[in-house]
Amino acid sequence: MFTTFTAAEFTALLLLSTAASFTPGPNTTLSTALAANRGLRGALHFVLAVPLGWGLLFTLCAGGLGALVVALPLLRSAIQWLGIAYLLWLAVKLARASSLGEADASRLNVTFWQGVALQFLNIKAWMLGLTVTAGWLAGREDVLARFAITLPLMLAFGFFSNLLYAAIGSLLRDWLGGPVVAGVATAQRLRWFNRGMAAVLVATAAWMGSL
Repeated sequence: MFTTFTAAEFTALLLLSTAASFTPGPNTTLSTALAANRGLRGALHFVLAVPLGWGLLFTLCAGGLGALVVALPLLRSAIQWLGIAYLLWLAVKLARASSLGEADASRLNVTFWQGVALQFLNIKAWMLGLTVTAGWLAGREDVLARFAITLPLMLAFGFFSNLLYAAIGSLLRDWLGGPVVAGVATAQRLRWFNRGMAAVLVATAAWMGSL
Protein backbone atom coordinates (compact mmCIF):
# COMPACT_ATOMS: atom_id res chain seq x y z
CA MET A 1 0.00 0.00 0.00
CA PHE A 2 2.74 2.44 0.91
CA THR A 3 4.44 1.83 -2.45
CA THR A 4 1.58 4.00 -3.78
CA PHE A 5 1.05 6.29 -0.79
CA THR A 6 3.79 7.43 1.52
CA ALA A 7 3.15 6.86 5.21
CA ALA A 8 2.55 10.59 5.68
CA GLU A 9 0.06 10.73 2.78
CA PHE A 10 -1.88 7.72 3.99
CA THR A 11 -1.98 9.01 7.58
CA ALA A 12 -3.28 12.37 6.36
CA LEU A 13 -5.95 10.60 4.30
CA LEU A 14 -7.04 8.56 7.33
CA LEU A 15 -7.28 11.69 9.49
CA LEU A 16 -9.30 13.53 6.85
CA SER A 17 -11.61 10.54 6.38
CA THR A 18 -12.18 10.25 10.12
CA ALA A 19 -12.93 13.95 10.55
CA ALA A 20 -15.21 14.09 7.51
CA SER A 21 -17.10 10.87 8.29
CA PHE A 22 -17.57 10.83 12.05
CA THR A 23 -18.35 14.48 12.75
CA PRO A 24 -22.10 15.27 12.83
CA GLY A 25 -23.66 16.17 9.51
CA PRO A 26 -26.83 15.52 7.50
CA ASN A 27 -25.97 11.85 6.92
CA THR A 28 -25.13 10.95 10.49
CA THR A 29 -28.08 12.97 11.81
CA LEU A 30 -30.50 11.13 9.54
CA SER A 31 -28.92 7.76 10.38
CA THR A 32 -29.47 8.45 14.07
CA ALA A 33 -33.01 9.74 13.63
CA LEU A 34 -34.10 6.94 11.30
CA ALA A 35 -32.77 4.24 13.64
CA ALA A 36 -34.32 5.89 16.70
CA ASN A 37 -37.71 6.08 15.02
CA ARG A 38 -37.69 2.98 12.82
CA GLY A 39 -35.09 0.70 14.41
CA LEU A 40 -31.65 -0.28 13.14
CA ARG A 41 -33.09 -2.41 10.34
CA GLY A 42 -35.24 0.53 9.26
CA ALA A 43 -32.13 2.71 8.91
CA LEU A 44 -29.83 0.22 7.15
CA HIS A 45 -31.00 1.17 3.67
CA PHE A 46 -29.90 4.76 4.33
CA VAL A 47 -26.63 3.62 5.93
CA LEU A 48 -25.89 1.70 2.72
CA ALA A 49 -27.05 4.53 0.46
CA VAL A 50 -24.55 7.03 1.89
CA PRO A 51 -21.32 5.28 0.78
CA LEU A 52 -22.84 4.31 -2.57
CA GLY A 53 -23.89 7.89 -3.31
CA TRP A 54 -20.62 9.37 -2.12
CA GLY A 55 -18.62 6.76 -4.03
CA LEU A 56 -20.38 7.75 -7.24
CA LEU A 57 -19.80 11.42 -6.47
CA PHE A 58 -16.12 10.84 -5.71
CA THR A 59 -15.71 8.91 -8.95
CA LEU A 60 -17.18 11.87 -10.85
CA CYS A 61 -14.86 14.26 -8.99
CA ALA A 62 -11.87 12.10 -9.89
CA GLY A 63 -13.05 12.20 -13.50
CA GLY A 64 -13.17 16.00 -13.51
CA LEU A 65 -16.85 16.79 -12.93
CA GLY A 66 -16.20 18.18 -9.45
CA ALA A 67 -13.93 20.86 -10.87
CA LEU A 68 -16.71 21.79 -13.31
CA VAL A 69 -19.17 22.20 -10.42
CA VAL A 70 -16.80 24.65 -8.72
CA ALA A 71 -16.00 26.46 -11.98
CA LEU A 72 -19.69 27.13 -12.79
CA PRO A 73 -21.20 29.34 -10.06
CA LEU A 74 -24.78 28.74 -11.21
CA LEU A 75 -24.36 24.97 -11.06
CA ARG A 76 -22.69 25.17 -7.67
CA SER A 77 -25.47 27.42 -6.34
CA ALA A 78 -28.15 25.12 -7.74
CA ILE A 79 -26.65 22.11 -5.96
CA GLN A 80 -26.17 24.13 -2.78
CA TRP A 81 -29.73 25.49 -2.60
CA LEU A 82 -31.41 22.25 -3.67
CA GLY A 83 -29.50 20.54 -0.87
CA ILE A 84 -30.56 23.19 1.63
CA ALA A 85 -34.21 22.91 0.54
CA TYR A 86 -34.10 19.11 0.85
CA LEU A 87 -32.58 19.23 4.33
CA LEU A 88 -35.21 21.73 5.47
CA TRP A 89 -37.95 19.52 4.05
CA LEU A 90 -36.54 16.53 5.93
CA ALA A 91 -36.31 18.65 9.09
CA VAL A 92 -40.02 19.51 8.85
CA LYS A 93 -40.95 15.85 8.37
CA LEU A 94 -38.80 14.86 11.32
CA ALA A 95 -40.12 17.59 13.62
CA ARG A 96 -43.71 16.50 12.93
CA ALA A 97 -43.16 12.83 13.84
CA SER A 98 -44.37 12.50 17.42
CA SER A 99 -44.85 8.73 17.66
CA LEU A 100 -42.95 5.67 16.54
CA GLY A 101 -46.03 4.58 14.61
CA GLU A 102 -46.07 7.77 12.57
CA ALA A 103 -42.40 7.39 11.76
CA ASP A 104 -42.83 3.74 10.78
CA ALA A 105 -45.76 4.55 8.52
CA SER A 106 -44.92 7.47 6.30
CA ARG A 107 -43.86 10.66 8.02
CA LEU A 108 -40.17 9.82 8.33
CA ASN A 109 -39.19 7.66 5.39
CA VAL A 110 -36.03 8.42 3.43
CA THR A 111 -35.73 5.83 0.67
CA PHE A 112 -32.50 4.22 -0.48
CA TRP A 113 -32.35 6.27 -3.68
CA GLN A 114 -33.21 9.48 -1.83
CA GLY A 115 -30.22 8.71 0.39
CA VAL A 116 -28.03 8.27 -2.68
CA ALA A 117 -29.34 11.50 -4.23
CA LEU A 118 -28.75 13.42 -1.00
CA GLN A 119 -24.99 13.00 -1.45
CA PHE A 120 -25.16 14.90 -4.75
CA LEU A 121 -27.10 17.73 -3.08
CA ASN A 122 -24.54 18.09 -0.29
CA ILE A 123 -22.02 20.76 -1.28
CA LYS A 124 -19.82 19.57 1.61
CA ALA A 125 -19.59 16.17 -0.09
CA TRP A 126 -18.52 17.81 -3.37
CA MET A 127 -15.85 19.83 -1.59
CA LEU A 128 -14.57 16.71 0.18
CA GLY A 129 -14.44 14.83 -3.12
CA LEU A 130 -12.50 17.70 -4.68
CA THR A 131 -10.14 17.92 -1.72
CA VAL A 132 -9.27 14.23 -1.88
CA THR A 133 -8.93 14.35 -5.66
CA ALA A 134 -6.63 17.38 -5.57
CA GLY A 135 -4.55 16.21 -2.63
CA TRP A 136 -4.12 12.52 -3.34
CA LEU A 137 -4.94 11.82 -7.00
CA ALA A 138 -4.51 14.73 -9.39
CA GLY A 139 -1.29 14.86 -11.39
CA ARG A 140 0.03 11.51 -10.10
CA GLU A 141 1.43 8.91 -12.46
CA ASP A 142 -0.13 6.13 -10.36
CA VAL A 143 -3.56 7.83 -10.22
CA LEU A 144 -5.51 4.62 -10.94
CA ALA A 145 -3.73 2.72 -8.17
CA ARG A 146 -4.34 5.60 -5.77
CA PHE A 147 -8.01 5.73 -6.76
CA ALA A 148 -8.31 1.95 -6.25
CA ILE A 149 -7.11 2.41 -2.64
CA THR A 150 -8.86 5.68 -1.83
CA LEU A 151 -12.35 4.77 -3.04
CA PRO A 152 -12.93 1.65 -0.88
CA LEU A 153 -11.28 3.40 2.08
CA MET A 154 -13.69 6.33 1.88
CA LEU A 155 -16.63 3.98 1.32
CA ALA A 156 -15.71 2.04 4.46
CA PHE A 157 -15.52 5.23 6.52
CA GLY A 158 -18.88 6.38 5.17
CA PHE A 159 -20.52 3.06 5.95
CA PHE A 160 -19.12 2.49 9.45
CA SER A 161 -19.61 6.08 10.61
CA ASN A 162 -23.29 6.01 9.66
CA LEU A 163 -23.69 2.50 11.07
CA LEU A 164 -22.27 3.75 14.38
CA TYR A 165 -24.69 6.66 14.52
CA ALA A 166 -27.57 4.36 13.54
CA ALA A 167 -26.59 1.95 16.34
CA ILE A 168 -26.67 4.83 18.81
CA GLY A 169 -30.11 5.80 17.50
CA SER A 170 -31.39 2.24 17.85
CA LEU A 171 -30.18 2.12 21.46
CA LEU A 172 -32.16 5.29 22.13
CA ARG A 173 -35.28 3.72 20.63
CA ASP A 174 -36.09 1.65 23.72
CA TRP A 175 -35.86 4.74 25.93
CA LEU A 176 -37.88 6.85 23.51
CA GLY A 177 -40.59 4.22 23.29
CA GLY A 178 -40.54 3.19 26.94
CA PRO A 179 -42.84 4.08 29.84
CA VAL A 180 -43.07 7.42 31.62
CA VAL A 181 -39.67 8.41 33.02
CA ALA A 182 -39.30 11.32 35.47
CA GLY A 183 -42.78 12.46 34.50
CA VAL A 184 -41.97 12.63 30.79
CA ALA A 185 -44.20 10.51 28.56
CA THR A 186 -43.07 8.56 25.50
CA ALA A 187 -44.58 10.92 22.92
CA GLN A 188 -43.01 13.93 24.60
CA ARG A 189 -39.55 12.36 24.72
CA LEU A 190 -39.76 11.35 21.07
CA ARG A 191 -41.05 14.77 20.08
CA TRP A 192 -38.12 16.46 21.86
CA PHE A 193 -35.64 14.08 20.26
CA ASN A 194 -37.04 14.48 16.75
CA ARG A 195 -37.17 18.24 17.07
CA GLY A 196 -33.58 18.24 18.32
CA MET A 197 -32.50 16.20 15.30
CA ALA A 198 -34.54 18.52 13.06
CA ALA A 199 -32.71 21.49 14.58
CA VAL A 200 -29.39 19.84 13.70
CA LEU A 201 -30.55 19.50 10.09
CA VAL A 202 -31.61 23.15 10.03
CA ALA A 203 -28.25 24.18 11.46
CA THR A 204 -26.49 22.07 8.83
CA ALA A 205 -28.58 23.70 6.10
CA ALA A 206 -27.66 27.13 7.45
CA TRP A 207 -23.97 26.19 7.46
CA MET A 208 -24.23 24.94 3.87
CA GLY A 209 -25.81 28.26 2.91
CA SER A 210 -22.79 30.11 4.28
CA LEU A 211 -20.25 28.21 2.15
